[in-house]
Amino acid sequence: MELRKLKLKEQYRADEDDIISDFLIPCLNNCIEYDRAVEFVTLSGLTTLSLGFHNSTPNARMRLISGHQFGIKDLNIMKKLFSKNGNGWKNFNPELIRDVKLDQIRRLANDGNLMLKIGIPSSEDIDGTFSEKMGIFRDANGDSVVFSGTASVMFAKKSTNFETIDVFTSWDDKTRVETKIRDFERLWSDETSSVKVYDFEYAERNNLLKYSAEWAVNPN
Repeated sequence: MELRKLKLKEQYRADEDDIISDFLIPCLNNCIEYDRAVEFVTLSGLTTLSLGFHNSTPNARMRLISGHQFGIKDLNIMKKLFSKNGNGWKNFNPELIRDVKLDQIRRLANDGNLMLKIGIPSSEDIDGTFSEKMGIFRDANGDSVVFSGTASVMFAKKSTNFETIDVFTSWDDKTRVETKIRDFERLWSDETSSVKVYDFEYAERNNLLKYSAEWAVNPN
C-alpha cells in the first residue's frame, strides 16, 4: 500500500478521465487515512467511499467536513448512523440493515473510523454555505496525495457535473501538500476564522442541520 507507486496525473478532467477508477479508488486502496472537506455529503457518496475502504487496511480512517445542508432521506438515516451510542440503529428499519453498503458505514462510524463534522460560515462576509473543496490521502509510509476541486464527497458515477480536480503529491510538491494538510487540521480543530466546525451529533442536537431539496435529488 504505497501512494508513491501510483501513476498519478497532475489533473483529472471529466472529458478525458474516469476520475473514480483512475484516481479515487486507487488512492483509497493505498491509503490509511482519507480527509475530505466538501460542500455537501450524500448517503450514496458515503456508501461508495465505504466500499473503497473495504479493500484497504482494516483500520483505515476517514474524516469528513461538510456543509450543513442535506437531502431529507439522507439526513434522517445519517442521524442514526452517526449516533455515538449506537442506539439510533436499534430502532432502524430492519430492511435497511440488510443493505451491506449501509451496514459498512454503520460499522466504520461505530469503530471510530468514519467521522463527520459540519462546517458553517460564522461571518457576515461569507454568503451561503461552507464550500471548501479538498481531499487528502495518507499512506503508512508518511506520503500524502492532495486534490482540490469537485463539490461532492464522492465523484458520482452518473454525475451531471463537469468536474476537474488538481492533484499534488508530497514527493513532488511538499510545500503545497503541507499547506493543505495544515488548512484541514485547522478546520477539523475549529481554528479557522469565519467558519465554525461542529461534531455532527452536536449540530444535529442543536438544530444546525438543514434539509435541502436540491441535495435530495442530486445524484452524488
